[in-house]
Amino acid sequence: MANPGYGKRSAPEQRPGTPQDFALLPVRERYVAGFVDHLPEGAAMSVKQLAKQLSLYGQQAVSSALTALSVAGHLRRVRCPVGAGDEMRWVFRTFWSRTAHDNEWWTTYLATETATQAAGPEPEATTPPPWVPEEEPSPAPEDPGPEQGHESTAVPQQRTPDQAPDAEPPPPDPDTAPAAPQAPEAGPSTAYLALARLGRNDHRLALSADDCAALEAQAAEWLARGVSVDYLTSALTAGLPAKVDSPVGLLRRRLTDKMPPRLPAEDTAPDSPAPTARRVLMECTDCGRPGHPEALPDGLCRPCRTTHNQTTAETPDHPGEAADIKTHMTNLRDLLRTV
Repeated sequence: MANPGYGKRSAPEQRPGTPQDFALLPVRERYVAGFVDHLPEGAAMSVKQLAKQLSLYGQQAVSSALTALSVAGHLRRVRCPVGAGDEMRWVFRTFWSRTAHDNEWWTTYLATETATQAAGPEPEATTPPPWVPEEEPSPAPEDPGPEQGHESTAVPQQRTPDQAPDAEPPPPDPDTAPAAPQAPEAGPSTAYLALARLGRNDHRLALSADDCAALEAQAAEWLARGVSVDYLTSALTAGLPAKVDSPVGLLRRRLTDKMPPRLPAEDTAPDSPAPTARRVLMECTDCGRPGHPEALPDGLCRPCRTTHNQTTAETPDHPGEAADIKTHMTNLRDLLRTV
């Protein structure tokens, strides 16, 4: 499997799999296409990784087969940016379709992917945990009268009809009076939880509760300077030695030495550049040159498409010719052995 964000992505509008899939392709391309079609989502699609799994063909043969599958309309290679700001990086994906599509279909589909990347993921609705009771809608508060404008609305007091308006209400019975609601206890902070999870990700950084409390202030300072929890975790776990004798001492030193700089607020920065739209760039299946989908018909750039056409024209039409060449080479080897 590839790293998250990379690898195979299935394109839509595919027909169900049948034993006759890829029947019109040559033997090598049909073999590689059948293997790729059964790979799961996110599987590694580089030529080197595929050649390790396909024992019949080497890297050059697999590369040529992928180029032929791109021309046949079964795959396209793209690169798209993920992340934001300084943490943005380019990832490489291979869109695969069991059903062959033409260049117009692929151009339209990749344009849709570009619009999806520019819009960003939709916010997911947060569902409360099952142990949290559902909140009942509270009735709208009534307008307070002239005598009730300064009274507390947390625990309203009911007026007795037989009591005079100016009489003071009797003191509440301590045995029957309702208890005042207690404020819920605050949970652990984000910095505390980030430190506590370090030991679960890497046993060399296992911390006790007292250690997390001692380092919480320094970790909170990191988060206050605008870094994410993933950035904090990566900075603390990168390049660990083989054995850590004192995890709390190592983390305290890293939290002090690697403290990120404090950046100004985004709203105070003058003339901040507008965020650029995320685009999906298709790349040549053979050489990896990036470009727009309409500039790479069949998934190939112009030089690679010319080379592929020349190679296809020179390929023997009948498989018997390849067998004759092998027989001729075998005879030549036998003659060299007898000399």
